[in-house]
Order: sequence, then C-alpha cells, then structure tokens
Amino acid sequence: MTGTVLVTYGSTNGSTAQIAETVAEVLRKDGLTVEARPAQDVTSVAPYDAVVAGAGLYAGRWQKDGRRFLRRHRRALAERPLWLFSSGPLDASASERDIPPVPGVKKAMTALDARDHVTFGGCLGEGARGWVARMILRNGKGGDYRDFTTIEKWATRVADEMRHM
Repeated sequence: MTGTVLVTYGSTNGSTAQIAETVAEVLRKDGLTVEARPAQDVTSVAPYDAVVAGAGLYAGRWQKDGRRFLRRHRRALAERPLWLFSSGPLDASASERDIPPVPGVKKAMTALDARDHVTFGGCLGEGARGWVARMILRNGKGGDYRDFTTIEKWATRVADEMRHM
C-alpha cells in the first residue's frame, strides 16, 4: 500500500491516545504514511486508504467519540481496510488472554467488515476525569495495564497486512 493511513481514537483521559500514537509510530517505522488524530477531529476518511480506529472502554461500550466516528463514517469505512482496537481492562486480563470485542464493537466489525480487533489493557491514573473514574480510583482499582510490547507487535502485524495489500 502506498497511500495514507488514519489512526484515530476516542480517548477521555489520554491513555487510548497514547496507544494510538504507538500504533501510528510503528506503522511509520514500517514506511507507511500515517496521520494520528482524535476521532472527534476527523471530518472525512476520504483522504485515507486504510484506517485503524480505537477507543477506550467504559461500562462495556466504546468511548463516545469512537462510537460516533464509526457511525458518522460508516459508508466510507466499509470501503477501506479497517482495523479496530479497544483499551480498557484495568487488570492483567488483556495480557493473559484474548478478550473479544464488546457487543457494539462486534456489530461494527461485522457491518464494516473490519479485518481485526484487539483489546489492550487500559490505564486510569490520578486526575482522571469523570465521576466513575474518580470512584474507581478511590476504590484503589486504577493503574496502568497497557502492554506496549503487545501493542507494538499487533501494529507490526497490521503494517505487514497493509504492505501486502
């Protein structure tokens, strides 16, 4: 593939944005032209030949900007290679086993013919926005469960697929 790749994300507190930036950096190192942008800032996917979209998980759903991105651009996304990722479990489960997509993401995968989905561990630290986040932190359940080695390996597989398109 010789075109441009969009890596977009819905992130409330920034940890999913860091995952997306890591994915974008791996794709760039692989020679691809990549733009990483917050989902709410994307007005069109027409300039892109492939898309990687991700969002944080909140109460079993993708973060609102990620959901809106998929809905708003569904026709154009269905015409492009698409990979999806979720970020969220605040425990080691994502490093220990494959976690299937939540129902809304599974439905989007089918409707948009996404090539792959992966769930990465999440991160919730001090200063997180939202009352639920503050409650989780108050109960001592925060922390950083992102595994950047796993994220980079997945991004490398995506880059390999893109090179062979």
